[in-house]
Amino acid sequence: MGEFASAAWHGYTERELNLHSSTAGLQYRGRLAPSPTGYLHVGHARTFATAWRRAREAGGALVMRMEDLDRDRSREEYAAAALEDLRWLGMDWDEGPDVGGAFGPYAQSQRSEVYLAAWKRLHEGGFIYPCRCSRKDLAAVSAPHEGAGQEQDPEDEPVYPGTCRPSRTGEGVFEISSSMADGPSGMNWRFRVPDGEVVEFEDGNLGTQRYLAGVDFGDFLAWRRDGVPSYQLACVADDAAMRITEVVRGADLLKSTARQILLNSALGCADPSWFHCELSVDEQGKRLAKRHDALSIRELRRRRMTQAEIIRT
Repeated sequence: MGEFASAAWHGYTERELNLHSSTAGLQYRGRLAPSPTGYLHVGHARTFATAWRRAREAGGALVMRMEDLDRDRSREEYAAAALEDLRWLGMDWDEGPDVGGAFGPYAQSQRSEVYLAAWKRLHEGGFIYPCRCSRKDLAAVSAPHEGAGQEQDPEDEPVYPGTCRPSRTGEGVFEISSSMADGPSGMNWRFRVPDGEVVEFEDGNLGTQRYLAGVDFGDFLAWRRDGVPSYQLACVADDAAMRITEVVRGADLLKSTARQILLNSALGCADPSWFHCELSVDEQGKRLAKRHDALSIRELRRRRMTQAEIIRT
């Protein structure tokens, strides 16, 4: 894996990386990955409590990773509040921005080297291509595919119509300049999904999940023109570099898991195990979001609710 290994995986040797082609036999490593774009709510508390409990029951390590790539909405006060609220709920972690560890830095805004190395490997492998389509362009011609009974994936995007997709012979809509070959170069870059391929995985909580590439989801963003990797790429690169063996998160990210399995395959990384938690909903049955200030952990603490009451609310 050469340069990619040394840059992205913090000095792991070829042999260690080859061993990591499977997570079998590795010590359990889980993670908490809050996004500091608002105060955490009851749904976050439940999911993170599940991740914490599974790591502790396995006798493994738990990593705190701050997913702060949203430059417009991420705030230091939200990051600090997340750490404080989760500790108040009784959770602890073995590595993180506040305690250090061997796989840092533990804030995504400080991990650009890892993401650029992942982008380079995808580019060299022919898995991604430049795209000049904006969200507005795509909204005009398509809409996200919704499977029956599926929760809306917050990282979902319209099934890409192929406007900038290169032909099978490798010819693109526009020529890739030398500067594009050296780096993302202010362009959107999309991952070309293998149309018709079934992506199936066993979820530790929800059972067998099955998605069809090109139908349930299309070519997805790996890098944004504003110089930031997509959630999908950053998540995969970080989980691999930090040797995460199980990902615990909300059921709304099930479809993202299918995309991340394809990215892992392209990067030569092992898939972790997956455990998706049922989502918490409000009185109208809608998924809780950070706009639900009345159900934020911070507000419930102010109302003198106990930790146990918040977790089971």
